[in-house]
Amino acid sequence: MPRVIEYFGLIFYFYSNEHLPVHVHVSHAEYETIFELFFEDGKLTDVQLRKADGVEMLPSKDQKEARKVVEIYAGEIAQKWLEFFVLKKKPQVRKITKKL
Repeated sequence: MPRVIEYFGLIFYFYSNEHLPVHVHVSHAEYETIFELFFEDGKLTDVQLRKADGVEMLPSKDQKEARKVVEIYAGEIAQKWLEFFVLKKKPQVRKITKKL
């Protein structure tokens, strides 16, 4: 379960047996939401939220913050997805220490 981003208590990560579309799990405390990223011509066109099985979704305030991070770092998330699932490299964790 490689972490890809840490942002003020929000942890962004992949599970090792993932599937398309490109998506990232975001958790905080006992909550988790899945953010699916959709690209067209290399540009982010949509972000859709999905509930993880057996876990409550992030509270709306955390969802809003996580969505901001996902939208700003979408290209990096997709690159880390490619590195991990296609190239079999462990991604480096980005630790964001300034509020977006």
